[in-house]
Amino acid sequence: MNKKSLVYFQSGGPSPVINCSMYGVIAEALKHHETIDGIYGSRYGVEGLIDDDLVDLRKEDLEELELLKQTPGAALGSTRKKLPGDDDPCFQKVIDTITKHNIGYILVNGGNDSMDTCMRLSNFFKAKKMDIKVIGIPKTIDNDLEVTDHSIGFPSAARHVVNFMKMAVVDAGAYKKGKVVLVEIMGRNAGWLTASVDILPDGERPDFIILPESKWDERRFLNELNDVYKKKGFAVCAFSEGIEVEHHNCGVTDSFGHTNLEGVCLSIAETIQEKLGFGTRVMELSLPQRADSILASDVDKDEAVQSAKFALVSALNGESGKMVAIKRLCNNPYEIEYVLSDVSLIANKEKKIPSSWIVDDTRLSMSFRDYVRPLVQSETHIVYNNGVFETAHLRLSKVK
Repeated sequence: MNKKSLVYFQSGGPSPVINCSMYGVIAEALKHHETIDGIYGSRYGVEGLIDDDLVDLRKEDLEELELLKQTPGAALGSTRKKLPGDDDPCFQKVIDTITKHNIGYILVNGGNDSMDTCMRLSNFFKAKKMDIKVIGIPKTIDNDLEVTDHSIGFPSAARHVVNFMKMAVVDAGAYKKGKVVLVEIMGRNAGWLTASVDILPDGERPDFIILPESKWDERRFLNELNDVYKKKGFAVCAFSEGIEVEHHNCGVTDSFGHTNLEGVCLSIAETIQEKLGFGTRVMELSLPQRADSILASDVDKDEAVQSAKFALVSALNGESGKMVAIKRLCNNPYEIEYVLSDVSLIANKEKKIPSSWIVDDTRLSMSFRDYVRPLVQSETHIVYNNGVFETAHLRLSKVK
C-alpha cells in the first residue's frame, strides 16, 4: 500500500478543548502505521502549509501529549487567515509542501471560517485531480456551527460562564444597596453562551439574559431594570457581546469580515448611570471563556477526542470535503453519534438560538435547559504542580 502522510492544523479562536482534538488525532494516527507515513502538525493553521512550516508529532513525549487534554490555547498556533482565490500563488506553495512531504490527508480543526478553509482546500484539490482528503473537526465556543447539534468547545466555555455568573450573582447580593452588574459574554452574533446561564436556579441566576436573537429595546430594559433594582437593591445582567446597541462603536474588522464586538456593556453602563443614576460594574469575561481548561466539561473533552478520531478514520476511508457533526439521540440519558456533513453547508454560516427556545429577556425554555444541561456535566480531574495546573510543553520539531 502506498502510504501517505497526515497533516493536522488548528484555526480560529482557541477553545478549552481544541488540544484534546489534537490528542485524538495523534492517538488514532499512531494506530494506522500501515497506512499513515508521517504525522505532522501545521504551525499557525493553513499558514504552515503555505510556508512549509510543519512539525513532527511522532517525536513528542507521550506524557506531554496526555497533558494536551488539560492545556488551553492552540498548541500548534492558530490563524485567522482567509485563503484567497485559487489563482493566488499561495496555492502553489501549498502544493509544493504537500508534494515535498507526501501528504494525503489534511484535518482542519476550527469553526465557521475554518470550514471555509476546509472547503476551499477540498475544492481546489478536487479541481486539480489531486488525491488529498480534507476533513473538518468542529470547534467554536460560540456554538454557531450549522448542522451539528453543538460545537466542540461550547460545553466547556458554557460551564465556565455558568459558574462565573453564579459567583457574580451571589457576590452582588452582599450589600443592602449594591450596583447594577453587567457581564459581557462572548458568542459574536449568536447568544448560546450567554443563554447557558439560564440553567442556574432562582437566587443564583442573573435578572436579565440579553441575546442578539432578541431585538434590543433600551427603553423597555431600563424600565424593567429600574423595577428590579428598587425591589432588590441590586441587579445582575448577562449580555451577549453581539447585541446591537445604537450608540456603541464597534472595533476593527478581520479578513473574514467579523467586527471586534467588545465593549457593548460599557456603552450600556453609561446609559444606566445617565438615565437611572444607578452605580454600575462592568465585567467582560473575555479570554478565560475560551482558555479555562480547569472547568472544562468532561463531555466536551471526550467528544473533542472522539470527533478527531472519527475525522481521521473518515479521511482514511476516502471521505473529503466533509465536517464531523454531532447528532443527538437522547437527552436523558445523554447519547450522541458522529456523522459527516458536507462542509459547504457549514462554512461561513451562523446557527442562532431558535426563537421557540426564547421566552423573554429573563428566561429561556425548558427545551433549551434540557439541551444544555448534559453538556456541562463534569468531574474533571486536573494534574497540578504546586497549586498550578500543568500544561503540555511540546518539542515541535520542525520537519525538514
